Amino acid sequence: MAERLVFLTGHLAKARLERLLAGLGETGFAWDIVDIGVKVAALMSEEIVKRRLALPGGTDRVILPGRYRGDLGHLSAHFGVPFVRGPDEIADLPAFLGRDGEPPDLSRHAMRIFAEIVDAPMLSVEALAARAHTLRAAGADVIDLGCLPETPFPLLAEAVRELKRQGFSVSVDSASVEELAAGARAGADYVLSLNENTLPLAFEHAVTPVLIPSVPGDLDSLGRAIEAALKAGIPFIADPVLDPIHFGFAASLGRFIEARRRWPEVELLMGTGNLTELTDAVSSGVTAVLAGLCSELDIRNVLAVHVSPHTVRTIEEHDLARRVMFAAKADAALPRGYHAGLLQAHDRKPFPASSDDIDALAGEVRDANFRIMTAADGIHVFNGKGHAVATDAFELFAGLGVEADGAHAFYLGAELAKAEIAWRLGKRYTQDEPLAWGVAAPAPEADRTRLAEAGHTLRAAKER
Repeated sequence: MAERLVFLTGHLAKARLERLLAGLGETGFAWDIVDIGVKVAALMSEEIVKRRLALPGGTDRVILPGRYRGDLGHLSAHFGVPFVRGPDEIADLPAFLGRDGEPPDLSRHAMRIFAEIVDAPMLSVEALAARAHTLRAAGADVIDLGCLPETPFPLLAEAVRELKRQGFSVSVDSASVEELAAGARAGADYVLSLNENTLPLAFEHAVTPVLIPSVPGDLDSLGRAIEAALKAGIPFIADPVLDPIHFGFAASLGRFIEARRRWPEVELLMGTGNLTELTDAVSSGVTAVLAGLCSELDIRNVLAVHVSPHTVRTIEEHDLARRVMFAAKADAALPRGYHAGLLQAHDRKPFPASSDDIDALAGEVRDANFRIMTAADGIHVFNGKGHAVATDAFELFAGLGVEADGAHAFYLGAELAKAEIAWRLGKRYTQDEPLAWGVAAPAPEADRTRLAEAGHTLRAAKER
């Protein structure tokens, strides 16, 4: 039998939710909508749901609005059926339901992230350990200690031993064979980078080398190093080396393709920093493209680096990109609709409501509290006394009549400025919620509907 879903909502969203579900056609599931008795669905509480909800017979799952703040486990236990959060916006329900009613599984990936600490010789062992914990929390699998030319690293061995003691996988990245040997003796898991001439170092220590060409761009020399490592029976990773744009980038892409053709079973690594660091572009997009290339070529190792301030979230971006690409590849699908975390400056669906939708909603409002929404034609602000639209927040403020109320004026000014930023960038705006910048900025955990305590926001839409 088809799964039966129950959607909980409030007065203002019910009609739109009915139209959306009815317009889906053949869904593969049966559905019911329950108006829980509040105007705005985000204001429903666990107590309200428990007191007012009478589930239709045969319910298999209950879908709550994405902004519901209560404990789903409590509701599931109370009613004896699973309660799950849907998307924040009704407009996103089709995508949410399109995968058998479940959000995409991003728990899996097939890529190891080496996160380089580029100034490692300049830091204390304690500072290196603190940085390593931050990088691991961001998604790093291996902490790469980057050595600097002509810069002594007297604490290298101690740093490797301490990081290993704390449970980290560690690599040492240096052009000096002496530093690589010191790291290997101290227990490093990987050394970056050896070539056909320096490879014997790996025969002397239990360490996995990352191999590079002895002559830049020469796959044949990389091939000789690979053959020597295979003959010696040691594990290794090969790096054909990705070059920056206008300094061999296109040719280096060709090397990765050719390397995979020549050595279909060899583990490869791509250092993405030459693109993310050396290109003035939003790093999440660059990372997504490179992760897609790695996914197609089965490159299961990347070396990521943060030096430029514009790549401050590069480890988080690599972590999300590898998960999205894995899920899309498993689905034989385009990497679209899996997660919005790499869509930082723009959103694919910035305006969940049309101007007509907002007009209809504004027509139902009777109280004096302002609602702010955006659509393709600009910023909408409305209450029971009127409805104005503009593309410049300053054009709206003069007509609000709140000059004498400092707190109210401050609140509306902040919200209107945020709405204008969102509208100009093509991002989604939701009143009383922070703009979503994906993995570019951590999302605040606080419930911003607390602003409603001033009586100027969503709490004005009280339950009946």
